[in-house]
Amino acid sequence: MSMEVTAWHSLRHAMNAKDERRPFSRATMRRIAAFARPHSRRITGFLLVSVMLAVITVVTPVLAGRVVNAIVGHRSSGMVVGLAVAIAALALAEGGLGLVNRWFSARIGEGLILDLRTAVFDHVQRMPVAFFTRTRTGALVSRLNNDVIGAQRAFSDTLSGVVSNMVTLLLTFAVMVGISWQVTLLALVLLPVFVLPARRMGRRLAGLRREAAANDAAMSTQMTERFSAPGATLVKLFGRPARESAEFAVRARRVHDIGVRTAMLQHVFITSLTVVSALALALVYGLGGFLSLRDQLDAGAVVALALLLTRLYAPLTALAGARLEIMSALVSFERVFEVLDLEPLVKEKPDAAPAPEGPVAVEFDHVRFGYPSADKVSLASLEEVAALDARGGVEVLHDVSFRAEPGQMIALVGSSGAGKSTIAQLLPRLYDVDEGAVRLGGVDVRDLSFDAIRETLGMVTQDGHLFHESIRENLLLARPEADEDEIWDVLRRARLDDLIRSLPDGLDTIVGERGYRLSGGERQRLTIARLLLARPRVVILDEATAHLDSTSEAAVQEALAEALDGRTSIIIAHRLSTIRAADQILVIESGRVVERGTHETLLAEGGRYAELHSTQFADQSTSADRSPTTEPSPTTEQPPTTEQPPTTEQPPITEQPPTTEQPPATEKALA
Repeated sequence: MSMEVTAWHSLRHAMNAKDERRPFSRATMRRIAAFARPHSRRITGFLLVSVMLAVITVVTPVLAGRVVNAIVGHRSSGMVVGLAVAIAALALAEGGLGLVNRWFSARIGEGLILDLRTAVFDHVQRMPVAFFTRTRTGALVSRLNNDVIGAQRAFSDTLSGVVSNMVTLLLTFAVMVGISWQVTLLALVLLPVFVLPARRMGRRLAGLRREAAANDAAMSTQMTERFSAPGATLVKLFGRPARESAEFAVRARRVHDIGVRTAMLQHVFITSLTVVSALALALVYGLGGFLSLRDQLDAGAVVALALLLTRLYAPLTALAGARLEIMSALVSFERVFEVLDLEPLVKEKPDAAPAPEGPVAVEFDHVRFGYPSADKVSLASLEEVAALDARGGVEVLHDVSFRAEPGQMIALVGSSGAGKSTIAQLLPRLYDVDEGAVRLGGVDVRDLSFDAIRETLGMVTQDGHLFHESIRENLLLARPEADEDEIWDVLRRARLDDLIRSLPDGLDTIVGERGYRLSGGERQRLTIARLLLARPRVVILDEATAHLDSTSEAAVQEALAEALDGRTSIIIAHRLSTIRAADQILVIESGRVVERGTHETLLAEGGRYAELHSTQFADQSTSADRSPTTEPSPTTEQPPTTEQPPTTEQPPITEQPPTTEQPPATEKALA
């Protein structure tokens, strides 16, 4: 290893090490050991190979010195050839062991990444919806990427580096002292000139790199938001592309300036250390040559000392920053464990029951519920705040009781923020009740397995969310084992089969981010087709047609009729036609059931429902008197690739608590 390479090596270690002043945690070390235990054999082999490579690193300069002595002393050619063959054999062994070492490093590192990522991903999947409504997605993804990789480096880089550097340092120091203590002392005197600037400059460069990373992250966030379909639409609608470009250019310019400054600092630093290294070698050759001329040192020993000098500086420099590297790795582990330690509020019981057989009734029995506070479901570091908001737990549902018999339809109506969506979210256990019980088929949902709930219940929300995948993959999310005929059957029942057949890629058509390549009506009918494929016995519709135009809504209503046929259903409705068809209507206000009955009986009572009917449903009632027998065919919608997404689409219902819920676009505000 040349002195210039040694300088780069020391600078890299100084830049990568985070100056974290934290004590070692025994609990963290035990958990790290638990993750490392399955890889213990590979780690042992990895360390042994690292030690062997360290020994070869020291032996090779010693043999080179003996070759010089053999040549200067006019020894036999056989000795020179033998030493040369030994050096060649060591070089081959070093190359082979390097490959083995790399194999161990890759298997250990990638194995730890796999274990940590799957552990974090599986744990996050079990978190309640409240966790996702508060957490910044980018911060969570960073735990799965940056912190997991940082933790992995503790084994693939730091651990092996400490062991091999310690062995190399001890062997090199012992050999150099054995050859000449004077030259060794000179090397140690010059060491601070090499090590201290590396650490100081490394911290400066690390600060610049962190600033550049922050600006890169800001640019990535801006690009991610502005390059999405809704983000690009928003920028175009408000006519601010010039300002967006200017803001992006400021960050990009800062990254450019930091890059130039970093490159120059690195070059100045490496050049300076290379000069210092050359001076150190000159002193070694000078003092060594002087001692050699006085017959106090062999010529080969001078060459060996010069070669060993680089073997001494590199491990000493690396070990000087080993503590910072170890602490940096521990911080990464702690950030991963921080997520794993966050307990899910909604848990499956070990003895969870299977789904009840036959038709299913739905029952709310004196249910009380308040949304949990942030400190119970989130982490400050994931929300990127100094401290979590401890407020919460305010009751939003008060003693809610009702029962839907098998096959019945229950409609929930009320003003915005009354608690309708909250009721809908308790059935699939997106949240758990604080008091009372929610039952499916007479069984408390908290006693059912998650699979049983998914098999029994299906839900269509107002946003009709789809993944950026094909139509086929979005449908098979409901039932992966479904065959082609079953897929086309549900598409026919959802009035989508003709449209999908007309697409060039058919079922393999990619729907785009959140399904934005489809129109609102097509997207919603596709979610209904997914519901039909799941074959649930209980259906929840949460404003499934709230933001559709009349043409799309007519097609969706036809599909909904298929979805609701013969099933127990809970409908959060804003359409009078849907409400009239309900077996029972519940009027929800301020988290309470204030009225219940059929459409006719509630109108006759002249209470809150009659008031809602006169304000929200008056226009619908007038239009309902006309005969809508000429509904447009759903196949007359614009092709999905050219239709613009609706700009008034609301976010998923789970993203906002009911107390701040915005009214649907077609719903009139109540006094």
